[in-house]
Amino acid sequence: MTVSSFVYLDYAASAPLRPEAVAARSAYEALPCACANPNSLHTLGRQAASHLEQARRTLAKCLSGGFRPMDVAFAGGGTEANNLAVIGLAEGCREAHPSRRRVLLGATEHDSVLDLVSPLKARGFEVSLVAPHPDGSIDAASLESHLSDDVALVSLMAANNETGVVANLPELAAAVHGAGALFHSDAIQAFGRIPLDLSGVDAVTLAGHKIGAPVGTAAFAIKNRTPYRPQSFGGGQEGGRRPGTQDVAGACALAATAAYCMEHLSQVRPLVASRARHVYQRLCAPGTHIVPTAGTAVGDDRLPGVVSVMVESYESEQLILELDNLGYEVSAGSACSSGSLDPSHVLSAMGIGRTLALGSLRISFDERVSLEELNGFCDALLAIVAKAHPTCAKNDVAGFCRSQGSRP
Repeated sequence: MTVSSFVYLDYAASAPLRPEAVAARSAYEALPCACANPNSLHTLGRQAASHLEQARRTLAKCLSGGFRPMDVAFAGGGTEANNLAVIGLAEGCREAHPSRRRVLLGATEHDSVLDLVSPLKARGFEVSLVAPHPDGSIDAASLESHLSDDVALVSLMAANNETGVVANLPELAAAVHGAGALFHSDAIQAFGRIPLDLSGVDAVTLAGHKIGAPVGTAAFAIKNRTPYRPQSFGGGQEGGRRPGTQDVAGACALAATAAYCMEHLSQVRPLVASRARHVYQRLCAPGTHIVPTAGTAVGDDRLPGVVSVMVESYESEQLILELDNLGYEVSAGSACSSGSLDPSHVLSAMGIGRTLALGSLRISFDERVSLEELNGFCDALLAIVAKAHPTCAKNDVAGFCRSQGSRP
């Protein structure tokens, strides 16, 4: 039986617009300077530039960690921001230090970073992937075995987009800098959702549509004096790091949304984490034939609002369609790879077998999704699984979780 309205639970792919984003964009678009190019010298151009710089100052304040307004460059999306940051930093470091020709990437990175392996190799870099522990984490000890004096750049995400595993950025940064390399972090999932200590990070990327700003708003920030080689060319906007006329309305909306999220973070984070724990407890009870992705029990080292589970004897596509028919919108992992028939590269890197990984689901939300809506989703998914497993053995799930270093 279908329902007339949908419960959207795919915030990690793209979150609904926040009123703050709509208000900021509308307010700017109502101004006379909204028609002007912020790089023009006339009055309206200077007014547009002033609004752009205010947005830049707001983002720098939200990032903290030693980032200044001039370090922030706006981009057209998270993928573009990651591309520009990773390749530009690697080439910048090699240009300053020709012996540094290696790049290290986490094996569980988003495709916007992992798909840079071939382009980096074509530019003469050697690229190595750092494997995670079975719980999905990468720590300094794992990283140090790959570090040497020929490494130019290390790029590791602040929080994984599929499992919600959060990295210890200060610890990782210390290891990277100990080897004389640069450290970039993709904070697209983490920014605005958890506190971030970016004091040791040389560069960071963020995307607006993950926190309720418009799609197509993003930024990457590179600290002063960090070697960087531009990857696109034109009018020299954004300090030459991303030429092209800027979307001032989008920048204003991104900055307003970031400021709102940071202001309310201390209240929102525990609320969302509590709801995520509730979902785990309901879905991953012994005998349900649903298991949490290894290591993703919600805690301070997990991104609140991302619930990653795997359903035995089901494939994600089938589950997603059945849930969609019931009015619940979830994904199998990264929405950017939703057309793939292969299991998630993140789960594969964690050592989870193909059969189980093919049944993965990611449920993601923020404080705007109610506990009642989440309970309705749990009821729907458990009913679907019960039809496939009318007689399920107790403790199967608990045993799996113990073997993976997790807990149901």
